[in-house]
Amino acid sequence: MAESAVEAGGERFLRQRQVLFLFVFLGGSLAGSESRSYSVVEEKERGFLIANLAKDLGLSVGELAARGAQIVSKGNKQYFQLNHQTGDLTLNEKLDREKLCGHTEPCILHFQILLQNPLQLITNVLQVIDVNDHSPVFLENEMQLKILESSPPGTIIPLEIAEDLDVGRNSIQNYTIIPSTHFHVLTRGRRDGGKYPELVLDRALDREELPELILTLTALDGGSPPRSGTAQIHILVVDINDNAPEFTQSLYEVQIPENSPLNSVIVTVSATDSDTGNFGTISYTFQHASEEIRKTFKLNPVTGDIQLVKYLNFETVDTYEVDIEAKDGGGLSGKSTVIVQVVDVNDNAPELTLSSVNSPIPENSPETVVAVFSISDLDSGDNGRMLCSIQNNLPFVLKPSVENFYTLVSEGALDRESRAEYNVTITVTDLGTPRLKTEHVITVQVSDVNDNAPAFTRTSYTLLVRENNSPALHIGSVSATDADAGANAQVTYSLLPPQDAHLPLASLVSVNADSGQLFALRALDFEALQAFEFRVRAADAGSPALSSEARVRVQVLDANDNAPFVLYPLQNGSAPCTELVPRAAEAGYLVSKVVAVDGDAGQNAWLSYQLLKATEPGLFGVWAHNGEVRTARLLSERDAPKHRLLVLVRDNGEPPLSASVTLHVLLVDGFSQPYLPLPEAAAGPARADALTGYLVVALASVSSLFLFSVLLFVAVRLCRRSRAASVPAGPFPGHLVDAGGTGTLSQSYQYEVCLTGDFGINEFKFLKPIIPNSVVQDIERD
Repeated sequence: MAESAVEAGGERFLRQRQVLFLFVFLGGSLAGSESRSYSVVEEKERGFLIANLAKDLGLSVGELAARGAQIVSKGNKQYFQLNHQTGDLTLNEKLDREKLCGHTEPCILHFQILLQNPLQLITNVLQVIDVNDHSPVFLENEMQLKILESSPPGTIIPLEIAEDLDVGRNSIQNYTIIPSTHFHVLTRGRRDGGKYPELVLDRALDREELPELILTLTALDGGSPPRSGTAQIHILVVDINDNAPEFTQSLYEVQIPENSPLNSVIVTVSATDSDTGNFGTISYTFQHASEEIRKTFKLNPVTGDIQLVKYLNFETVDTYEVDIEAKDGGGLSGKSTVIVQVVDVNDNAPELTLSSVNSPIPENSPETVVAVFSISDLDSGDNGRMLCSIQNNLPFVLKPSVENFYTLVSEGALDRESRAEYNVTITVTDLGTPRLKTEHVITVQVSDVNDNAPAFTRTSYTLLVRENNSPALHIGSVSATDADAGANAQVTYSLLPPQDAHLPLASLVSVNADSGQLFALRALDFEALQAFEFRVRAADAGSPALSSEARVRVQVLDANDNAPFVLYPLQNGSAPCTELVPRAAEAGYLVSKVVAVDGDAGQNAWLSYQLLKATEPGLFGVWAHNGEVRTARLLSERDAPKHRLLVLVRDNGEPPLSASVTLHVLLVDGFSQPYLPLPEAAAGPARADALTGYLVVALASVSSLFLFSVLLFVAVRLCRRSRAASVPAGPFPGHLVDAGGTGTLSQSYQYEVCLTGDFGINEFKFLKPIIPNSVVQDIERD
């Protein structure tokens, strides 16, 4: 029932406070600097409802979650819990007012409500109301007093106080004593609100009649029902001592820094007694000293020195009030008070409490709140004033909010490709001496957006492929990089339609979409296609996708896959042609010229000529660079009239390819008459004369027909070969000849004899002039 009454009183007080602050709240707006107050009775269980914040803030329940509402308390201890579904503010744990505030009254807990979207900070306080859950306790269960028997009625004897951890009405309110035949107790108040007892003598004492008394002192608090604590008072009645000790000062005030060393003497109290002997011997003791004072200070009972035995902390206790009693041997005492003021030193570094961090942030975001934090310093004065800063070379700024709250804000859009992560060092420095600082590093990561197109390593690529390659041959690669990350940097390759609509690009090459490797789909032929171009596109996987293009030129390299082809003399299996050489020819006489071409290019088409076999070695020679067949020396009558030459035509490829041609050479005495060898058997003159007439007629007819046929045949063949023949670029080696159709015979006429069989009586011959080279060149141009 007592607890119910206390709770009811606390709830009435809570409702009164809420009504009061409701009117205050209605008079203002939801600005970042407004404050609300709540109250709760201590010892309420976890989950106890303090208030409905959604209702108090004028927000719907859904708006609390949408605006990212959260409770921000000083330090790491979370006493409150916010339900976003209902808007209720409840206790996160049971509150003990004595642990939270000690003897400080009122007991206030500060907390803030942070609304992030848009940013709004609302300061709130919660008063923890005391309940009477502690009984008064005396530090000593028994007190011994010596009272002179000559003490007159009305003499006041100070007594030790009791301590009660509760405050206000629940703290000590009254002292009583039993039995009360000679004494009564006065309850007096101290400046700090405490109560202390004084024993008052009502009736004179007679040591011979009553040498000692035992009293029971009771301390009562003001709770409902009240709690109490007791102690025994043992009074010894002593002889008369008519002089009590007197202090030199009734009040001592000292100031000591909170970092004073242990065992240092902070002050020395002094009292005098006019009596002599035992009545004049003074001893010093603490009076009305709490346990905290006894743990902090030590009093020398003989010298009166007060030493520091515990480190001071200005942030915990800034003032101590110590009562000192001086007693003589006769039981008389004097009283003095020592006020110890603790001087703050800068021994607390600033603290930074991070409320929220927004990371990563997109690189194209405008001004964005990255973090919300608060700073605090337990020191006072300049020691507690703070400055907050970050590095100068970062695209972030600090913006102060309310009550030492700050926001870290990006100045604008960032570039992830330049820098993907920032380590922002927040430095908080106080203004004390020496200055103390705290640093906190916030890592801000920049997320990627697709703002960079793939870039090829080169704008154009040239690939060399030798003809007759195997299908699916890897001929090269293209490469593009994307400065973005993730899917925005995943590059795929594809072929673009060729600009030349007649180029069958889809059947020539393909590209690997992932690696950019290029493959030839079929064997290439240099003689059909020497080079071709196409474009490759590189596209990323972003949304929307970005792309770029590169030009690729494929040059087909020639392979030595065409053997030399002899244009002249013809090697078509018809009757062999014989070159006529007069026996009067000088050394170096041009007998004939072997003309050949090669379908390849470059050094594969560079031709050289070589005489492989001759009927009479040393009589004829072949010039290696142009295929001209010339006499090597003067002819003589002893040289055979008929010769067979085998000429080899070879290109300069690797490996070289070759062709051979056979020349027939007939040595004659002159070109004035047809030359016929003598018959092996003697014939009659009549038969020879008969044949001569026939031969003249036949020779004229056949020569005309044959000349026309040869001219027509040579013209057709040379036109076809000139179209297929390619001329190699660049200078030729000295021993090779250009087979591109530029080799010609000399400007002089040459004669060719065609024989139908072996030499004998049935042989006949005819002479025909070969058309000059100028005529052949005109035919080729046509």
